[in-house]
Amino acid sequence: MRVSPEVALTFDDVLLVPAASSVHPRKARLETQFTQGIRLQIPLVSAAMDTVTESRLAIAMAQEGGMGIIHKNLSPSDQAAQVRRV
Repeated sequence: MRVSPEVALTFDDVLLVPAASSVHPRKARLETQFTQGIRLQIPLVSAAMDTVTESRLAIAMAQEGGMGIIHKNLSPSDQAAQVRRV
């Protein structure tokens, strides 16, 4: 879906109407292609914020099938150390 740059929407502007579905929840597939070489089992990616994601959360996200993005507010060597821990 493409949205015009002139259109700005918030959560209050969008409504998903509940309805019956023929898809059984256990048969729903959530995997998605994140990049050309990375496939995620669940479509969840953490925020790359210093108060949110370091190695601990990135590991937990990966274990559940998502991805944690290490934030950039670190020195290059500290960033590399965080990535190595993951």
